[in-house]
Amino acid sequence: MSRQPVAVRTWLVVVWAMISLLAQPCFAAESTGDVPVDRAMKEQLRKEIMGDAVPLKVDEEYVIGYRDILFVSIYGEGSMSVGVSGGKADSASLGGTTATAGSVIRGRGTGSEVRMDGRVSLKHIGDVYVVGMTLTQLADYLKKLYSSIYESPSVTTTLIQSNSRQYTIMGQILKPGLYHLDYPLTIVKAVAQAGGFSEWANSEVTLIRQGSAYRGKGDEAKGRTFDFDYDDFLKGKDLQKNLQVQPADVIIVH
Repeated sequence: MSRQPVAVRTWLVVVWAMISLLAQPCFAAESTGDVPVDRAMKEQLRKEIMGDAVPLKVDEEYVIGYRDILFVSIYGEGSMSVGVSGGKADSASLGGTTATAGSVIRGRGTGSEVRMDGRVSLKHIGDVYVVGMTLTQLADYLKKLYSSIYESPSVTTTLIQSNSRQYTIMGQILKPGLYHLDYPLTIVKAVAQAGGFSEWANSEVTLIRQGSAYRGKGDEAKGRTFDFDYDDFLKGKDLQKNLQVQPADVIIVH
């Protein structure tokens, strides 16, 4: 294979990186008992505003994982989080990113880190197991716990930094490694974020979706493999194969 097509492909795929430099996500939730507007009302009003012509897709709520940074507060009482504020970046957590790669260096941030035992430390109630909960579920759970200390506490839980959602990219790529999945990302954007194709790459990419990325049961829970051809993508063929990357996915560039 000549070097020129590879260089062209690399240049085109790196262009995607220009739209991939987004800020860290920050999600928050209040305990449902403190929110007077229920989900049914929100959905009904959203349909009235958007109309039938626009698909009303709703993303799943964020599920808390290991090493995520959480901030917990109670209205009128302030922060309940116990953790490091403004700590230095942990090089072991960078996952395929370096200061020269154009990626954001990840530190501990402000808040409580979900430890390897799945727990966070909070003021007055100690260690609480949080892995597998959504932020709303955690807020409801903490409201009940803190009700033994405060009268009708209004609890807010905030995801300061997502460290648990990661994917791996390897093979004929300029910057292989483990990357954080901070926002919706397709195969093409993942390749761009990793610097593009190496000199010896061809147009073929394989995505391995592991079982741990699925919540459901059945054949999908056992894991699947997907093929993607970048040259076909440039020609407008099989665009649906440019899948959105999910946590624990492994992308292999051939």
